[in-house]
Amino acid sequence: MRVVFLIVILIHALIHTMAFVKAFELAELKEFTNPVSKPMGLVWLSAFLLLAVAAILFLVKSPNWWIWGLTGVILSQILIFLFWPEAKFGTIPNIIILLVVIVAFAQFTFEKKIQEEIDYIQKESHIQNSKIITEDMLVDLPPPVRNWLEKSGIVGKPAIRKAHMEQVFEMKLKPEQKNWFRADAEQFFSTYPPAFVWTAEMQIMPFLGAFGRDKFIDGEGEMLFKLLSIFPVANDGYNPQVNESALQRFLGEIIWIPSAALEDYVAWEMIDDNSAKATVSYKGTSGSGVFTFNDSGELVKFTAMRFMGSGPEAKRMEWFVSALETKEMNGIRIPVRCSATWRLETGDWTWAQFEVKNYTFEP
Repeated sequence: MRVVFLIVILIHALIHTMAFVKAFELAELKEFTNPVSKPMGLVWLSAFLLLAVAAILFLVKSPNWWIWGLTGVILSQILIFLFWPEAKFGTIPNIIILLVVIVAFAQFTFEKKIQEEIDYIQKESHIQNSKIITEDMLVDLPPPVRNWLEKSGIVGKPAIRKAHMEQVFEMKLKPEQKNWFRADAEQFFSTYPPAFVWTAEMQIMPFLGAFGRDKFIDGEGEMLFKLLSIFPVANDGYNPQVNESALQRFLGEIIWIPSAALEDYVAWEMIDDNSAKATVSYKGTSGSGVFTFNDSGELVKFTAMRFMGSGPEAKRMEWFVSALETKEMNGIRIPVRCSATWRLETGDWTWAQFEVKNYTFEP
């Protein structure tokens, strides 16, 4: 798709040089029967340059290519109106380019908003009572939680202030869906204040994609997915149900930021030798979940009664994340392959499976 569009914009750009050639009598072009003045020839050349620059920036995936493309399309279409009988078919590629420009602008705007959210949580991130994690700090924790933290590699290291993950995601949007949609995802965490921003670019069809973001910032959650970054296909947020659900997601994902288990917003309660219940309370929202570990201190499963959907009609359903593989990355043992499942009345719906490809953190 990218190659086809690149060919369209390049050919369209080159066609604009024909009027420049005629204006400066560099060649005889019978296609242009009307005379072209030298100043007008330079205007046609300017349209070529704008579109050519747009094509180059598109090729190198610059987020600003649409500015050059939009300017080039506007100038090109003005020239086409001035030379309508001979140049009218140039409107077709201009429409194609304009449609792609609109999508690119929507993507640019959406990504800018998300980057502002990421910058915000990174700027606000700090360690409450900056500390090195010691064995003494783990004494009052339930044994399975203490075992997890000891085996995770966090003891003797500074508390994690923020973390970043890159993931390969596969999703099913409906229980009856047979094939997986692939997505490349990123997640940014802050441990104090508790926050995350997760983004994903999902391929639905060969020529159709969706871009989305899930977040928990300042005690509020929101999930937003847009088809072509324009048309919302999922838009849940800023109500008590979504806030609680986002908080529970943050709670389950402290497995990737282990020192967050020691923050004052988390309360632990032992269940048995391998599991413990955690409750997070932050800015008027509370949520709980149960962590189950094996004897090696590795997460087996995180389970929560989580709102499915949003608004007053949303119901709490059992939601669990299964850790399928654990590895050490940058000195911390974390789950690197997981699946996420809703337990519905009609049966289990595993809607996501993902693999961590990159993991970094900052003290």
